[in-house]
Amino acid sequence: MDQFLRFSKRGSSSGPQIHLIDSKTDWQSIHIPKGLQDHIKSRFKKEQSVVQYVDPQDKKLATQFAVKLSETDSEHRRKEENRLLGVELCSLLNKNKISSCSIDSHAEQSAMEILEGLYLSNYQFLKYKADAKLQNSLKILKVDGSVCSQKELTSLSNVLGSVAFARDLINEPLSFLTAEQMANEFKKMAKQVSLKIKVLNKKAIEKMKFGGLLAVNFGSIDPPTYSIIEWKPAKTVNKKPLILVGKGVVYDTGGLSLKPTDGMDHMKCDMGGAAAVAGTMRCIALNKLPVHVIALIPATDNRPGLNAYVPGDIVTMHDGTTVEVMNTDAEGRMLLADALSHAKSWKPELVIDVATLTGGALRTLAQLGCAMMGNAAKADKETLIEAGYQVHERVAELPFWDDYKKLLRSDIADLKNIGGKLASAITAGKFLEHFTDYPHIHLDIAPVAWAYGQDAYRLKNGTGFGVRLLYEFIERKFQLKGK
Repeated sequence: MDQFLRFSKRGSSSGPQIHLIDSKTDWQSIHIPKGLQDHIKSRFKKEQSVVQYVDPQDKKLATQFAVKLSETDSEHRRKEENRLLGVELCSLLNKNKISSCSIDSHAEQSAMEILEGLYLSNYQFLKYKADAKLQNSLKILKVDGSVCSQKELTSLSNVLGSVAFARDLINEPLSFLTAEQMANEFKKMAKQVSLKIKVLNKKAIEKMKFGGLLAVNFGSIDPPTYSIIEWKPAKTVNKKPLILVGKGVVYDTGGLSLKPTDGMDHMKCDMGGAAAVAGTMRCIALNKLPVHVIALIPATDNRPGLNAYVPGDIVTMHDGTTVEVMNTDAEGRMLLADALSHAKSWKPELVIDVATLTGGALRTLAQLGCAMMGNAAKADKETLIEAGYQVHERVAELPFWDDYKKLLRSDIADLKNIGGKLASAITAGKFLEHFTDYPHIHLDIAPVAWAYGQDAYRLKNGTGFGVRLLYEFIERKFQLKGK
């Protein structure tokens, strides 16, 4: 979908058109007959925000649309309401079998969120579908210069294309997306956007003594991988790198602590953190942000076969910590811990890990946002929260008191890999904190990486949550917005 959004010169478009309007719009500037203007205004007064009509004086334009933009006082709410208008538009355009249309703005406010809603709700994953009729008709959206500049449109298209990239990965089944294949997908993407990448195979992982990753992989016939992706342009605004760590469990049965059948059918999404991190690296490179960023992605599937690790095992991690395994379904933290301790070698400015880690986070937040915890500076956490509001990928900070460490004490090892049923999302974060000696933020995206039903522009299945959030955070943290 990278060619979906196309910039056009002001007034040069023809065919079906979308006019964006607000209360300050000069209606004389829109080439709509007076009678139709009155019709549209009356619909707007009846709280209809998207009006479809046909201009009898210009048959070439065929179906047209007028959209009344949100004017709510809250900036965050206004942006999200405009995205939802984009969803409504997308549905109407496809319903009318429109393949290409133009969008212009007659409003004073920015309306780029309309483009977000249109793009993201037009996404489809049809790789395994034979029926071509299922494809959306809408292929091209020509964006007039009155909506945004060409540079702004290119940047937005790169970010949204990276969300689609992440969604594609999440939606792929294990029959295709093994750990090795996911690393191959990262390699192809890295080559396309000029990222540096190194993929460690099982032998190299053994040499690195990644005990957690190897333990989770014991039950699989497929080898693990460890991908290191780096973006370091000639001039960077940060002296120490920002590191993103993504959980790459390509399928999670729970291991010997087997999940219930009805909780396993969508567990291909357990690499949602890896997809988010890789997608973020993609749009950082495409938009050439002057920031040194490294992504670390440990990957495997978690199965109960072969010589699978078992409850009661003691695992020695990359940093030498011994972990008593109490539950093999708490596998994500095992491989993340190895990557987090490995991150120490770069002496990073900040490390953010992204993982579909706990059902506890889902029970706490429902599917309305992700859980955040960590020991990073207050300013970084506040910036991440604000970024979440701006893109409507909301972040809720959970308490992170040291008292929670007590729940991870083991009688025979340095740590247990779970802290019990209570505060399970927090104790998982405390487990990860043990392997850090730098500013660290843990994002548990289990509530939002997968949509169980149709959910506006997030659609159904893999959401790609985290790409827009992390990109917005990086732009804000390093003061790059608008540059």
